[in-house]
Amino acid sequence: MVKALSRKGAWVEVTPARVDGESLEAVEVIEVRSPWDGRLVGAVPACRPRQVDQAVSVALDCHRGPQLPAQRRAAILDRAADLLADRREVFAASICAEAGKPIAAARAEATRAVDTVRFSAAVALTLAGKVPLDAGAAGEGKVGFVRRVPVGVVAAITPFNFPLNLVCHKVAPAVAAGCPVVLKPAPATPLTALAVVRLFEEAGLPPGWLNVVTCTDDVAPVLATHPGVAMVSFTGSRDVGHGLRASAPGKRVSLELGSNAPLIVEADGDWRAAAAKVAVAGFAYSGQTCISVQRLFVHRSVHDDLVGDLAGRVSRLRVGDPADEATEVSSLINAAAAERVAAWVAEAVADGAVVRCGGTLEEHSVVSPCVLTGVTPDMRVSHAEVLGPVVAVQAYDDFDEALALANDTRDGLQAGVFTAHLGKALLAAEVLDFGGVLVNEVPIWDSRGEAARDMTELRRVVLTA
Repeated sequence: MVKALSRKGAWVEVTPARVDGESLEAVEVIEVRSPWDGRLVGAVPACRPRQVDQAVSVALDCHRGPQLPAQRRAAILDRAADLLADRREVFAASICAEAGKPIAAARAEATRAVDTVRFSAAVALTLAGKVPLDAGAAGEGKVGFVRRVPVGVVAAITPFNFPLNLVCHKVAPAVAAGCPVVLKPAPATPLTALAVVRLFEEAGLPPGWLNVVTCTDDVAPVLATHPGVAMVSFTGSRDVGHGLRASAPGKRVSLELGSNAPLIVEADGDWRAAAAKVAVAGFAYSGQTCISVQRLFVHRSVHDDLVGDLAGRVSRLRVGDPADEATEVSSLINAAAAERVAAWVAEAVADGAVVRCGGTLEEHSVVSPCVLTGVTPDMRVSHAEVLGPVVAVQAYDDFDEALALANDTRDGLQAGVFTAHLGKALLAAEVLDFGGVLVNEVPIWDSRGEAARDMTELRRVVLTA
């Protein structure tokens, strides 16, 4: 590590970026500070377009050179999963420090990341298939198969809220597919990503196949539009994601954007179970999860009972230092985010919503966990992504009305419904315009499919005897 002067005139150790297996430095640095107390956690280089170009060029050379066999890619991923499992506590501490995620939740993220990498190892061995050409007369004497070949260099752009697992969700499938990667982590949480790169190198990934450039968000378009990049994989805000897609015509673009996930609780559903799950799913990591429960639609006949139960549970959530084992809710990522969330709550109250608990701006960039009732669709806490510890509740009388309210959003990642009626469950699965619909479960429960196939192209091969 090298040292640089911080904004306050103190010397700080700088964790270098990583390109072609070598440390990469820059003239300026990005300071990484704890969301909880503002202490300096570390610093990284503020890479500029020149370093981005260097990283892409190295990755492109790897793509054009000898490819890594599938069995070797799988072995690297298996070793990386083993190393990550052994260092779960180290990675959890890193997540906690730079993201302000409560340590228990940080451990859960590290555990999930192990599964992500291990699953990708299995996928690496299954990216092929036989084509039965002899099913027709013209194919007699021929054998055909399909190869999945790497699409090329993948630009992976990740957000602050899952600095380990979302990095692994892009890097591990890319390794499985045989694609070199240039990773740009969020400037608020780059240290965990840099540790991931070192881990993959230790697991046997050759230099140049995984490069990381730490830079401010204004440099991201340089990476996304670079002519050497074949695919952009972005997780983050809706506007930024669509802007990157528009700026990168001709490239394959995978977007995972924000949401304001709805949950419908029918009169015949288990509202007690729903309340218990929402008390977790709406407030884990202070609601800074794209599929965190934000909009809760409750049948009027059980509305008051559910809200009373939920508000009681939420008011008892332990708020505090993320390093404390007992903490359930802590800081938002920065003071600006906390001020915005508190302002949206105040705005909703001014327009007629009722605070059942929380919603106040506290020290350490904390917004106390909040349950709002009397919310209407035109309020920002309903139609926009809060990305904070707020659940907005609306009563409804008719199931069709609830389905329409849930669909009233620009962003549809996941939705949920609690009902004991199979017909209603099937109707919800058909009508709700979301990527995932969960029955008797909250939308935050997630079982992601593989991304490796999206990072490949099909090549048909025919052999004639």
